[in-house]
Amino acid sequence: MSTTPTRPAAPRRATITDVAREAGTGKTSISRYLNGEMSVLSPELRARIEAAIERLDYQPNQMARGLKRGRNRLIGMLLADLTNPYTVEVLQGVEAACHALGLMPLICHAANEVEMERRYLQLLTTYRVEGVIVNALGVREETLRPVGGGGIPAVLVDRSVEGLVADIVGLDNRAAAELGTRHLLDGGFRDIWFVVQPFEQVSSRRLREAAFREAMTAYEATGAHAAHGHTLVLDLADAQQTDQSLAALDRAIDASSARASTVGNAARVAVFAANAPVALRLALHLKARYGAGWQARVALLSIDDPDWAELTGVTTIRQPTYDIGYRAVEFLHERIEGAQTGARDCLLPGELIVRASTSG
Repeated sequence: MSTTPTRPAAPRRATITDVAREAGTGKTSISRYLNGEMSVLSPELRARIEAAIERLDYQPNQMARGLKRGRNRLIGMLLADLTNPYTVEVLQGVEAACHALGLMPLICHAANEVEMERRYLQLLTTYRVEGVIVNALGVREETLRPVGGGGIPAVLVDRSVEGLVADIVGLDNRAAAELGTRHLLDGGFRDIWFVVQPFEQVSSRRLREAAFREAMTAYEATGAHAAHGHTLVLDLADAQQTDQSLAALDRAIDASSARASTVGNAARVAVFAANAPVALRLALHLKARYGAGWQARVALLSIDDPDWAELTGVTTIRQPTYDIGYRAVEFLHERIEGAQTGARDCLLPGELIVRASTSG
């Protein structure tokens, strides 16, 4: 009769009781040693404890120790879309700042689902994180009530939440949208389409769209040249709506191409994408419809500077993503340490990267 060999049991991890027994002292002395209270321990006892820890390969439970002291150095980061290059770049700054400040980030990816955002926020409170960085899609003030004012410190990245008073770190959205619009107008473009995902519930998108309209209105008020600005909503989560919006843009491009008497950039439609996901969807569509020479018909400019933009010669407004992530952690750390100032807005400038797409 054959029998299945049993696996050897995994070695038991040493406990603080084991260390105390090995060092010939009590658990209180071991706790004092682990907490850095060396002045209350004799040099001989410190040496025994250190030797016992090394012999037993003792690893203290940092979570338990942190909870006992009311500090665990954990911070949560709630992300709307981890597939967005912007988010990945911000994370690089977050991780660097956490390393410098001795914090440990818990990354929660909500995948652009509002219900998932709510569940993750509840989960983070049960983990008793010391603070939360929020870059979410549609999270509401009532969902964030446990954090922010009167609760766990919170810092918002890129987007504000109506009714929540909290520090915000992100791009100066108004200035960036105005910078891009002025670049197109100064380049001679007179038919400009601002293409943005649904923006009613997302503050950064609202600010960019409003700044575009204001810049167009201000230019038209000068009377220098006639110019036309259009806002086109592109819902990337709704294939039918996206197709309808792209068809409307195609009609505008075809009509512009038919005006053969017009020369220069005034004959080309300029498309200003509100972010990189929108810009990529537009570029793929335009290439599929008009071929490799699509930029002879359309000038594309985008907020965000993904790697593919350089390869295709697309003009962009580069966000200081690393600095945004790093500064958000610094703000949160200051709140964790007791900073009591009013809510702060840290709005960083974008950098215009001019490439062939907006040239003559």
